[in-house]
Amino acid sequence: MNRQQNTIRICFVSPKAYPIFNPQVEAVFGGAEVDLYLIATELAKDQRFEPVFVTADYGQDNIETRQSVRLIKSLDFAQNPLIGARKIWNALKQADAAIYLLKTASPGVPLVQHFCRTYRRRFVYKTASQAECDGGYTREHPVLGRLFIRSLRQAAQVIVQSRQDHDNLRRHFGIDSVIIPNGHRLSDVPAAEKKTILWVGRSAAVKGPQRFLDLAAAFPQESFVMVCPRATGDVAYDQLRQRAGQLPNLTFYDHVGFSEIEHFFAEAKVLVNTSDSEGFPNTFIQAGKAAAAILSFKVNPDDVLTRHAIGLAGDGTPDTLALNLRRLLTDDRWKEPAQNGLAYVRRRHAIETLIESYKQLFVRLTGE
Repeated sequence: MNRQQNTIRICFVSPKAYPIFNPQVEAVFGGAEVDLYLIATELAKDQRFEPVFVTADYGQDNIETRQSVRLIKSLDFAQNPLIGARKIWNALKQADAAIYLLKTASPGVPLVQHFCRTYRRRFVYKTASQAECDGGYTREHPVLGRLFIRSLRQAAQVIVQSRQDHDNLRRHFGIDSVIIPNGHRLSDVPAAEKKTILWVGRSAAVKGPQRFLDLAAAFPQESFVMVCPRATGDVAYDQLRQRAGQLPNLTFYDHVGFSEIEHFFAEAKVLVNTSDSEGFPNTFIQAGKAAAAILSFKVNPDDVLTRHAIGLAGDGTPDTLALNLRRLLTDDRWKEPAQNGLAYVRRRHAIETLIESYKQLFVRLTGE
């Protein structure tokens, strides 16, 4: 595709996103990476915009183009963090973008913000979890948390996923933001028999994967499926996988490619979320898209599950989680919230519609 002379170049800094672009690389990624991937590949369809990604080193070429998005290799996770920071800095310079966008709190946030201030580029941050907005992240990481909030205060724009995050960010830190929901391509999900209880996520402690195993043990007559790649630095993963292997009614997958995951949602009656904290989970959108009801341990951004009747949200206790699953399974009551979820996602989360909000934002920030 030929780009116009005044093309707006946006650099997405997302080290773990490369496996989404290249399914042959079996490595962990999360909802934040999926979100940025969908935004970038949708932007690439419009010749007014040129998306670029800075990714980590997975053994690929220094520069590749996949799905009309230029990918620049930077840090190796196995190397010294200072060397990694220098490689990211050099990749940011190579990208030479007008706007640099990140999602997920990390040491990369103050690094990229400092780069943007140094070279007079626009720094944009999109929040990835409720903890980034309500003070949870800064309490857990006092030093990095202060640098993170200072970076957000100096951002050209902060984007949040829900009204709840918008209000929390303003209340706790005095930071204004714009709400743009996560989006997905709403292509038809392959038809399949609805027969499983599904869990999808990294093995990070905040995701509460053990709670799903407890649930499977409590419902031996149901078929449970768990897609759970090892989270970075998770030393307890082997124990989790060993326990999962002892449950005869649970099938455990340590890796499923992004292009293959829809099949798992298509077979699910219920998607279970056991996290302590999230932003707006991409899995909620994937479940709605596939007409699966949603069962949440406690996460319920903007009361979406109850307000739109697309599932059940608990009070953060295992007993309520089990009780709510029983409610959904009794007399196939999951079917009504599943259909409500399908209608809700089509109405609210089509990336083909939401991308216009990003385009308007990027045009405004660059004055093009």
